[in-house]
Amino acid sequence: MVEKMLSRSVRLMFVGSVAMGAGLLAQTAAAQEAVQRVEITGSSIKRIAKEGALPVQTLTRKDIEQSGATNVADLVAALPAMQGFITASTSVNGGGGGVQTASVHAIGTEYTLVLLNGRRMAPYNTGSAVNLASIPLSAVERVEILTDGASTLYGSDAIAGVVNFILKKNQTALELEATINKPKESGGQSSNFAISKGFGDLEADGFNIQMAYSHDEQKVLKATQRKFSNSGVHKFSEDGKEYAIYQTSINSNPANADVYDSLGNNVTFSPLLVNSGKCSGENTFERGGVCRYDYAATVDLIPELKRDSFFSSGSVKLGKETTLFGEAVISRFTNTARFAPPAQPLTTMSTDPVTGVKSVNPAYIGAYNTSVAPLLAAQGINPADVTDAYFYYRAHDAGGRADAYKTDAKHFAVGIESNLAGWDYTATYTHSENTQKDDAVSGYMSANTFDALVKSGAYNPYILNPNAQAILAPAVLKQTLGVVKSKIDVLSAHTSKELFQMTGGKASFGSGIDFTKQSYNDAPSELSQGPGPQHPTWTDTIIGGGTGAQPLDATRQNWGAFGELLMPVMSNMDVTAAVRYDSYDAVKKNNASYEPSGTIAAPGTLGNSASNATYKLSARYQPTQNLLLRGSYGTGFKAATMNDVADPLKNGGSSSFFPCPITNPTDARFLYCRGEQEYGLLTKGNAATGANGLKPEESKQSALGFRFEPTSSLSVGLDWWDVKLRNQIQSLSQDQIFTNPALADKFISIYYDPIQKSNVLVATLSPVNLASSHYQGLDWDTTYKNSSSIGKFSANWSGTYMLKAEQDVPGVGVESSVGRFDSYDQVTFRVISRLVMSLKSSDQFTNSLTVNYRSGYHDKYIGAGDGQLRSVNADGSLGSYAGLARDVESYMTFDWQLKANVVKNLTITGGVRNLFNQDPPLTIRNTGGGNQVGYDGRYTDPLGRTFYLTGNYKF
Repeated sequence: MVEKMLSRSVRLMFVGSVAMGAGLLAQTAAAQEAVQRVEITGSSIKRIAKEGALPVQTLTRKDIEQSGATNVADLVAALPAMQGFITASTSVNGGGGGVQTASVHAIGTEYTLVLLNGRRMAPYNTGSAVNLASIPLSAVERVEILTDGASTLYGSDAIAGVVNFILKKNQTALELEATINKPKESGGQSSNFAISKGFGDLEADGFNIQMAYSHDEQKVLKATQRKFSNSGVHKFSEDGKEYAIYQTSINSNPANADVYDSLGNNVTFSPLLVNSGKCSGENTFERGGVCRYDYAATVDLIPELKRDSFFSSGSVKLGKETTLFGEAVISRFTNTARFAPPAQPLTTMSTDPVTGVKSVNPAYIGAYNTSVAPLLAAQGINPADVTDAYFYYRAHDAGGRADAYKTDAKHFAVGIESNLAGWDYTATYTHSENTQKDDAVSGYMSANTFDALVKSGAYNPYILNPNAQAILAPAVLKQTLGVVKSKIDVLSAHTSKELFQMTGGKASFGSGIDFTKQSYNDAPSELSQGPGPQHPTWTDTIIGGGTGAQPLDATRQNWGAFGELLMPVMSNMDVTAAVRYDSYDAVKKNNASYEPSGTIAAPGTLGNSASNATYKLSARYQPTQNLLLRGSYGTGFKAATMNDVADPLKNGGSSSFFPCPITNPTDARFLYCRGEQEYGLLTKGNAATGANGLKPEESKQSALGFRFEPTSSLSVGLDWWDVKLRNQIQSLSQDQIFTNPALADKFISIYYDPIQKSNVLVATLSPVNLASSHYQGLDWDTTYKNSSSIGKFSANWSGTYMLKAEQDVPGVGVESSVGRFDSYDQVTFRVISRLVMSLKSSDQFTNSLTVNYRSGYHDKYIGAGDGQLRSVNADGSLGSYAGLARDVESYMTFDWQLKANVVKNLTITGGVRNLFNQDPPLTIRNTGGGNQVGYDGRYTDPLGRTFYLTGNYKF
């Protein structure tokens, strides 16, 4: 009902506002105001700071403080125009890797450009996506969000839009600020402290130096601290029937045995359960003759986060028109993500189904003979007939797996800006780099050390041992698993000038050129690489990790040039035309790697070079003082990233659960199926050249909008936007490969897993120019202000209504993610809105109430054969596997804040986020947000009602 009301409100607002605007077209144009010329995000030309032809949303420092956000990622995530970004929760075994990003209109992180003071930052990979965790919120003065493509100005990767963080400058006061956030329930407390000081006034003294330091901490929130996520078995009601989410694992503590014989018999059982009649391992329960492990009870909902940031900037006037400037940002961000102990199927013996050759692992055969073989006769299997034996092991006593992702970011820029003969110009050199380390904190084990412990009899994976933690301690890894360094060096020069007189004023021209060198070095540890043809003497692997990585050392250069002409064709109408040319060299790979066949891929130039010209046309028309109309049309271009091209073959982790993808029983691959299970994933870049290589992605963007202000108290804005992408570079999704027999036949192969020490089925994912996409929606922004006897009231309602978010994959078809999961397990919300109301009752007190809303969506369908949902019997016990199609409810939260200017220079702000303690809506299948169960951490906040208090003092 709420969603329908909001949708209807959007339509009514649009129709009503257009009608009011039409009635004012005959009014006379307003006189232009004489205000300072500034550079606006989305344009290279300094001009009057007013509503322009492109939709730019601005968050002032007041807006930032009113949001209650404690970090940049949370601030951006709360904006209605943002969808499809990476959150901190995805680092909990969800592929996030300690990264938090921005994404405009669900088009994707890789299509959204993040700038710092209008300049690029080093990405966390080889594209342009920036880890927002590297930006200190306390140093941010304002944020400008361009929700339209800006490729012609900023380069090929600004297709969806631009997020520009403008840092504080020309501040002289000493400012101290501290914040503490405390949820009503246990876990998840956070705090931050910031200090900043400026020296000198640029205009009065000819210089200004700004310095700031901040420290932020987020304590861990564990799944067991919230009732909606504390177990993988979660009961709920749907349409009058009782169900239970059943996301548990057969990899258990102690291990379950899986045995096959030559007669075609198979039995899976728990030796502990057979011997003792119960499952007494921690977080385990009996089901179907085995002990299953409740992994969801062991994970983090929010990982532990720490950030230390230092920011410094300086400006000095070299003359009346010339200023030399520089800035530096240095930060260290640590994301410690904890999830379930290692879940590892391991092989005791196996018989190749093709050759008939039987292999026995000497490390595990002793424990098998002691704990499994004597029980087989009672299970209906003759030990002499056994051909294959595996054990499904959970290394509970090694501790939960924990990765400490440490990102050291360094960003430096120096430049000069001046005016010469009426030309405004700026020249800048930027050096920016990220170094990310993945340190194993707990849980991961050395396979060689583990094997030695089992072989010696010191450790038996089939039994409980009170001393197991001490026994396994020598095998637990405490080392760096890999180091990734990304670096960019940019030289740029921009200039602009008013050129000639037109009917509406002087035409202005802007142009620029930039040169970029990008470097990327991925250095996995010896254990992360593991045994292989490149290291024939290495034998060790990681139990619970991703052995099978290869290093990559790559560089690439590119340059671009643009021109922009702003033409005031009438006194109330501006037209802007911009064109850009980009050229990308082919990727230079500086190290050797190995192909699946074992052959060496030598260093050299890989993939195609790419170049293209793009353009953008935009117009701003103000027929009356009260009404502004605007529109734009442009093209975009995005080259393949270095990872897309040069990534060597490496382990891509595990798939979701799927039935056997090979349907032909005579196919040799069919013999490696074990029913519903996870399968291995391999990834590899596409280094081909010519027609077989990767082509650049191309886009077309258009927008139409208006801003209507019938009174000085009311302002209504609405923008329709449309983005079309073709030749999108991506891999097929897991759903597409594992559920489409033709695709499975092409991409699934037999692979020797060095951890399991046996052949397994894997899918190889490699990027191609696969798809075309179409995104379309409405952004609205309405502001009302009024003064009365009780104070100054203001309200701002902003939101996004998605009309389309669909992708067309040849051979698969068109699929939409609006209000549903797509095959890549992404959801695009139909409506996201934010209503902020504030009342300033005096110079001392301001109250604010914020309403946050996300529409509901269709949950991921679970079939009875998926084994992840059960019916619940009348007595409360779990029944048979069930299938269910359902909807996830809409999500609405309220935030309240009181800001008090207690004494001069001292401001105290207190508030409550999620005032009514609204739990996240239930989702029955979390497929992309990490290992959390019961809700989707990508889209909701698990903290619940949270109190916060901020103190700010200026000296």
